Amino acid sequence: MERTLSSELFFEDNAVKTQASTPLRVLANLMLWQRRISSRHQLARLDSRLLADAGISEAQRYEELSKPFWR
Repeated sequence: MERTLSSELFFEDNAVKTQASTPLRVLANLMLWQRRISSRHQLARLDSRLLADAGISEAQRYEELSKPFWR
């Protein structure tokens, strides 16, 4: 549900991927996964009134909460 920047935006030249950039990509993925986990926990805590205010249906919430953290 959260709009996040692609981890590829951390790299200016995607054609040249050195071994030095590998730890940065790993860190970027870990951070992205943590944001997804956190936002899904927040989504799970919303009541029906707050979901309606955000324009999210119960079906959309269920679909988002069913996803694994890496997707």
